[in-house]
Amino acid sequence: MNATVDLRQMSVPDKLRLMEDLWHDLSQNEADLASPEWHGAVLTERERKLASGEETLLDWETAKRQLRAKLQ
Repeated sequence: MNATVDLRQMSVPDKLRLMEDLWHDLSQNEADLASPEWHGAVLTERERKLASGEETLLDWETAKRQLRAKLQ
């Protein structure tokens, strides 16, 4: 099947709804969405850094504030 959508003609809410519908459909078959092997390596390294104290976690509000400050 070949479906095309003229994204330029869509409103932002319609685009977001389309993305949500696509993700919902894709996520119904998780076995078809295998992560690349490098994802596992990255997660393992991040867990190691958290356990060793090299990295710390931020709550979402703090992370957003820090990102906004960097982008200004």
